[in-house]
Amino acid sequence: MPELPEVEVVRRGLDRWVTGRIIADAEVLHARAVRRHEGSLSEDLIGEQIRCVSRRGKYLWMPLSGSDAALVAHLGMSGQLLMQPGLTPDEAHLRVRFTFTDRGPELRFVDQRTFGGLMVAPLVPDGASGQLPGIISHIARDPLDPAFDEEAFETRLRARDTEIKRALLDQSLISGIGNIYADEALWRAGLHGRCRTGLLDGSRVQDLITHVRAVMIEALAQGGTSFDSLYVNVNGESGYFDRSLDAYGQEGEPCSRCGTLIERERFMNRSSAFCPRCQPIS
Repeated sequence: MPELPEVEVVRRGLDRWVTGRIIADAEVLHARAVRRHEGSLSEDLIGEQIRCVSRRGKYLWMPLSGSDAALVAHLGMSGQLLMQPGLTPDEAHLRVRFTFTDRGPELRFVDQRTFGGLMVAPLVPDGASGQLPGIISHIARDPLDPAFDEEAFETRLRARDTEIKRALLDQSLISGIGNIYADEALWRAGLHGRCRTGLLDGSRVQDLITHVRAVMIEALAQGGTSFDSLYVNVNGESGYFDRSLDAYGQEGEPCSRCGTLIERERFMNRSSAFCPRCQPIS
């Protein structure tokens, strides 16, 4: 599933291509892509102007100029938001097509596994930063958000007294982190994913957040992480941060820090990759 860097790459591309444009039509080609939307997506969007493209964790939304609502998108496991010239042949898994009154490039939602989706949702106040869709108000701020409160995060983290990787994957505690960047940040911080959060002092938490930010910024600079053709930016291009991974996907390879072979274990119906020497459980 795309994580914060991949979704932010898509957001930046969308912001360039759709901000200020007026929607002429929203053609739904697969009902599952809009299963959480009540009513007709087309009727709710025709004539609406997109004000900008925003993000919270792994969610994207496009506030609409004519209402206190936004078009919300979640990419799920395989969702893609692509900008395509109007005469481009339809993709095999095209689910929703947006056309604009200027007759410029279309916005297409392509989703092979149909776990992602689109919907129009009301906006609610979001403190000093403005508004966000009410359906994602439970999603915590991410570590690249200027309003991310490190002290509040540390307090909540240590109060949970749970496994640190489980906490990093909890989108209500800190958003945008998935399996890839959790493994990478924990490797950089020298923490095993099963370490208890209640045992971490302030300096270890601060160090971990520093590494989370660093790995995400590096991934952003490289267009995100692509292991297959399912994650691409709005131009259909893949990221290449997979070449820089030190833990995730490196099982059986020597640790780039100490040379010990990277191991993998089952964790929360997925897996964790770690160096047994650099990341002791205790």
